[in-house]
Amino acid sequence: MNVLRAASYRRMPWKNGGGETSEIAASPPGATLDTLDWRISMAVVAQDGPFSIFPGIDRTLCILEGHGMQLDFGEDGGKRTITRDTTPFHFPADLPVQARLLDGAITDLNVMSRRGRYRQSVDRLVIDGHLTLDIAAPQSLLFCEHGAVSCAIDGQTAVQLGVRDAASMSAPPGIVKLSTSHSSAAVYLIQLYPAASA
Repeated sequence: MNVLRAASYRRMPWKNGGGETSEIAASPPGATLDTLDWRISMAVVAQDGPFSIFPGIDRTLCILEGHGMQLDFGEDGGKRTITRDTTPFHFPADLPVQARLLDGAITDLNVMSRRGRYRQSVDRLVIDGHLTLDIAAPQSLLFCEHGAVSCAIDGQTAVQLGVRDAASMSAPPGIVKLSTSHSSAAVYLIQLYPAASA
């Protein structure tokens, strides 16, 4: 289990130049937007506008902070409102989409994977005391949305995650135990599967 601290995330400009992304993890290491197999990142969206288009990429979007936004996929694709209370929203990143903020800036969590190489799943989990997971994905990451979480692969020493810290696992860890000591917390469990095993 590799701990990734929020203060160390790599910052980079958006593809369309409209903002900045904090990269949490990517594969292969040092990959560009054109060569990535998958990437997990955060971004602040402070104004309405189009999303960057990523050919051949599937994307999952989650709202971490703020009131949310509406995504407009045009006449054929319809509109979708995303807030902190909605489930992670999965969509093709090569579709044109226009974003409209509902009430001020938001911070989002983005998971992207290259179609045909990887498949992703993203789940938001609330921890109130203890939670045991059985993770079988070859690549996975736990991202702490809020609170403080203790994470331990079965039989190993626990690591502590604060707000927006993450723990990545590059092999199926099996049993992972999560716990909180004082109040509830929430994490996103991100699992990535090679297309051959999807």
